[in-house]
Amino acid sequence: MLNKIIRFSLQNRLLVLVASVLLLIGGTYTAFHTEVDVFPDLNAPTVVVMTEANGMAAEEVEQLVTFPIETAVNGATHVRRVRSSSTTGFSVVWVEFDWDTDIYLARQIVSEKLATVGEDLPDNVGNPTLGPQSSILGELLIVGLTADSTSMLDLRTLADWTIRPRLLSTGGVAQVAVLGGDIKEYQVLLHPERMKHYGVTLGEVMEVTRNMNQNTNGGVIYEYGNEYIVRGVLSTNDVREMSRAVIKRVNGVPVVLEDIADVKIGAQQPRLGLASEKGKPAVLVTVTKQPNTGTIELTERLEAALKDLQKNLPPDVHVSTDIFRQSRFIESSISNVQTSLYEGALFVVIVLFLFLANTRTTLISLVTLPLSLVVAILVLHYMGLSINTMSLGGMAIAIGSLVDDAIVDVENVWKHLRENRLLPEGSRKPVREVVFNASREVRMPILNSTLIIVVSFVPLFFLSGMEGRMLVPLGIAFIVSLFASTVVALTLTPVLCSYLLGRNYRKEGLPKEAFVAVWLKKHYEKALVWALSHKRWVLGSTFTLFVVAVGCFFTLGHSFLPSFNEGSFTINISSLPGISLEESDKIGRQAEELLLSIPEIQTVARKTGRAELDEHALGVNVSEIEAPFELKDRSHAEVLAEVRRKLSVLTGANIEIGQPISHRIDAMLSGTQASIAIKLFGDDLNRMFTIGNQIKDAIADVEGIADLNVEQQIERPELKIVPKREMLAKYGISLPQFNEFVQVNMAGEVVSQVYEQGKAFNLVVRSSEDNRGSMDRIKDLMIDDAEGNKVPLLNVADVVSAMGPNTVNRENVKRKIVISANTSGRDLRSVVNDIQERVDRKIQLPEGYHVEYGGQFESEQAASNTLLLTSLMSIVVIFLLLYMQFHHVAQSGVILLNLPLALIGGVFALLLTSGEVSIPAIIGFISLFGIATRNGMLLISHYNLLREEQGMGVRQSIVQGSLDRLNPILMTALSSALALIPLALRGDLPGNEIQSPMAKVILGGLLTSTFLNAFVIPIVYEWMHRKEITDNELPNKE
Repeated sequence: MLNKIIRFSLQNRLLVLVASVLLLIGGTYTAFHTEVDVFPDLNAPTVVVMTEANGMAAEEVEQLVTFPIETAVNGATHVRRVRSSSTTGFSVVWVEFDWDTDIYLARQIVSEKLATVGEDLPDNVGNPTLGPQSSILGELLIVGLTADSTSMLDLRTLADWTIRPRLLSTGGVAQVAVLGGDIKEYQVLLHPERMKHYGVTLGEVMEVTRNMNQNTNGGVIYEYGNEYIVRGVLSTNDVREMSRAVIKRVNGVPVVLEDIADVKIGAQQPRLGLASEKGKPAVLVTVTKQPNTGTIELTERLEAALKDLQKNLPPDVHVSTDIFRQSRFIESSISNVQTSLYEGALFVVIVLFLFLANTRTTLISLVTLPLSLVVAILVLHYMGLSINTMSLGGMAIAIGSLVDDAIVDVENVWKHLRENRLLPEGSRKPVREVVFNASREVRMPILNSTLIIVVSFVPLFFLSGMEGRMLVPLGIAFIVSLFASTVVALTLTPVLCSYLLGRNYRKEGLPKEAFVAVWLKKHYEKALVWALSHKRWVLGSTFTLFVVAVGCFFTLGHSFLPSFNEGSFTINISSLPGISLEESDKIGRQAEELLLSIPEIQTVARKTGRAELDEHALGVNVSEIEAPFELKDRSHAEVLAEVRRKLSVLTGANIEIGQPISHRIDAMLSGTQASIAIKLFGDDLNRMFTIGNQIKDAIADVEGIADLNVEQQIERPELKIVPKREMLAKYGISLPQFNEFVQVNMAGEVVSQVYEQGKAFNLVVRSSEDNRGSMDRIKDLMIDDAEGNKVPLLNVADVVSAMGPNTVNRENVKRKIVISANTSGRDLRSVVNDIQERVDRKIQLPEGYHVEYGGQFESEQAASNTLLLTSLMSIVVIFLLLYMQFHHVAQSGVILLNLPLALIGGVFALLLTSGEVSIPAIIGFISLFGIATRNGMLLISHYNLLREEQGMGVRQSIVQGSLDRLNPILMTALSSALALIPLALRGDLPGNEIQSPMAKVILGGLLTSTFLNAFVIPIVYEWMHRKEITDNELPNKE
């Protein structure tokens, strides 16, 4: 089969060349039109259900809104976990599905379940709404609006009615959330004393104001052959006209709305959130993209739209887009990985040129690079995957291995052509035949070595969850480009060899061996002969090295993924619940000023509280700050330490420092924006908070723990208005009437809409601020009895102050409180082990309470176990592949000796650099096994060939075979290893963080396995055949 392929290529040389050129052109075109993203789509299929429940206390939201929704979705198919958060007036339920569930199916399941819930919810609660389908890396741009003279009311109106619709209409945008500024509304503010004076009841006012601003239709009339539509035009946006609405006549005199109330334009109360940029009040617009949308292209389109909008905005309004731009991180990541790719390719060129000392052979070997990469990009494109740092990383790791097949082939053809030229004229063979024979010799090792490397990468595909989503594209890119390189080595390489190497040289132009190759062979021969006569010493020292490496391996720390460097901090500052928005704003402003004093931080933007229907439901006590930075003279760790130090002066606030994307990955894994989440489940919130603080104290002195916080699950002040039922009966006041009185006077009721040039604003009726601003004033409010007389509220109800929960968080229908932490300067697994040990030893949990641990380490444990199991399987498959080629158990076993040899370098590489085993490092070890067995195969298959075909003795075949194969082995190993140097050295740059541990492991492992392989395998091979040597090196016939 393979012979036929090689022969076909040599017979149709032109066809192969044209096909290759076409492939290059097509692939390059596709590469420029494939979407580019920072990571593959990491989204766990999650559906967010949000429900606004105006003014309800957290406990009521939990019982009346959240609980029915949770109960409905909990039994749905494929649901993995249900989390919820009930805060004042808002309920969010996150329904998380299994990783392989289609998101549209998940949304359909949830909407069907919600259809049954609608009737069970209280009347004053909004409809449960599904959050837009976005991805965790979906927040792609935050736009800041600030103004010098335009009021915050007008700025917010601009954002809501001009900027938001324009951005939403851009294809690929899922949601645009606006936060900050004042929302405009038309207000009717009642004065109870004036109402008493005119004898107007609340019921009469409500009757007039409800729907007072809506037009009516009067049908049509026909006259003079025309059809006229009749409209009763009541709607107006003139406050003076509204205030002239008549309520009733008293003694023949009309009483109008302005007699008993102030009608004016004002800001909506209560405010849910504030925003600021560089310490100045601002309106922040957050744009979230839909899944499978190219971030960079979408960002460009959004910026063009904003530029266009800027022309029509007032001149003093500033629009800034540099607060948070995901495309900036993507561009720097992708360009870093691309640079590593190009530099790796440069190293490959240098290695080839040194060993081959011939431009043509170097050129032939290099042609495989662009072709293989282009094929990989085409395959990724048609599988619907994006180009991201992971798939590019796969190609960067493969780049050294891609030329290997071609090198082995070219080197062998080169050697045969040289031998052919040394023959007398008459007995020389035609060039094509020489090329065919030379390619045929190495075809099996080429194919087998590729299969072995592919098999060693298979464990990647068994990873599930987020790590699977992240690393599978890397495996696909690696395997596809490798397969492509093998196909090229069997088709295009022989064709190019026959064209470029088959020329007739003049007599003096006989190709010589490269100087480096000659020099290496001379010294290697001496070393090999010495090693063969000192077998025990060589094997003993190798074994000692291996034992030391294994010992060191168990001292290494464990982490899930290396930490990213995203060029931006996300800082969460939470103060005590119950604090007012203004106080919370002061703390936030203080934090902004502290951050701006750090030279590396260019700008800061802060969100305090939440936007309407925003799933990131923060209470007004929480601020989130985005602070992009540019490193100058100091490292990332030093800047982070200074940020922690400066913010530590804020009193009464919990501080968590993360990065935009890592932050969201943590939130997706454990529901908490930190890498370790200790979840305490129970029933009594106060008791849980006490136990939570005990846990915090118990683990506070664990080495390497940072940002240790207990969720602010503290009670907040409430004011309860409790009716005295017998008094209500005495005055003839019904409960619905009492309810309406409390709602309208205190919270206000939206009675109609006011339309203004296509924009709609609420018209709200409530008591004026000075009548409801304190407890005493509330007691003095007047309620109407059955006869229409006014009774003070004090007579019919108790107004008492009390305490109630601020937020109720639940997971799988049980209340929980989270103690969260990050790590600093120590690996994740050790910190978690210490925490678990302390909690078990020091904390006594009451009945019905239990603790669970969540976060990145869970994923790390699961992934490590999967990889361990599957890599053992892949080693067995590698052994079987070797056995198929050699039909000799012992020889196949010898080749597998490369695995421990490779392990030595990999462990030392980690020990000298990060000192941590992360998931990428484990994958580095696995792929290393495949790449390392290649060398042993080349050696042993050549020894056997020399003994069978040329009848050499064991020692002679070992020395001759090792020298013959020294060039290709060193070239393949060095090109694979050196191509990884840029990735290994630049591990701290954005985009390289995940590939870097893999590169370090493969680099270290290849260097030790190649060096030791050159001596250990010949020694073991000779020892295996020692019986045959004793008979005076008789030619061996097996």
